[in-house]
Amino acid sequence: MQGTEDLHSVSSPRRVLSFSKRRKATVSFLDPDDKAASGFGVSGDHGPKSSEVYGFVGSITTVVATAIFFVWAYVPENWLQAIGIFYYPNKYWALAVPTYGMVTILLALLFYVGLNFMSTPPPTSLNTIFDEFSREPSTFIPSREGDEQPIEPISDIGINRINDLMFNDVK
Repeated sequence: MQGTEDLHSVSSPRRVLSFSKRRKATVSFLDPDDKAASGFGVSGDHGPKSSEVYGFVGSITTVVATAIFFVWAYVPENWLQAIGIFYYPNKYWALAVPTYGMVTILLALLFYVGLNFMSTPPPTSLNTIFDEFSREPSTFIPSREGDEQPIEPISDIGINRINDLMFNDVK
């Protein structure tokens, strides 16, 4: 009987409650330290995920690179030479690289907006009114007055209907 209880508690990863007439009610739990018996922890997925490691390394690298940049940009040259740093880029690039980067981003945004304006048809074009996706309203005939009315299929409103609604004097 001892062997079946051990086998039962090891092979099942859940709580087992038995109300058998032959035995007393027993509740068995897995040992939380016994990872091999539970089936958890044996798959080889230990430790952090690679994306977590890359994120951590990336954030640390960014902080260190920013600190080095500020030391290079703001500490006077004689102080750098006093601590033994003799080779570093010219201080001109501490101002030029961020400026070039901001101008490049600004020009890319302006170029993107310009391309959108160039690819949009002018307001006088019929392509702003009708295109290959336009749908004419179907003729809707209500069946009977007592029945529920179905929803009309989606369609575009014609420009003549829009003009009538907006510009005709309705009094």
